[in-house]
Amino acid sequence: MIILGLILLIVGYVAGISILYYIGGLLLIVGIVLLVLGRTGRAVGGRANWF
Repeated sequence: MIILGLILLIVGYVAGISILYYIGGLLLIVGIVLLVLGRTGRAVGGRANWF
C-alpha cells in the first residue's frame, strides 16, 4: 500500500492530475499507520499475524 501510494503521488505530481496526488497521499498515510500498528504487535484487521 505504501509503494502504491508513492507511485500514485509521483504520477499525480508529474502528470498534474490532482486526484491521483490526493489518493496517493491517502494510501501512503494509511499504509504507514498500518505498518506502525503491525510493528507494535497490535492486531490489524482482527489478525495478529499475516502469513
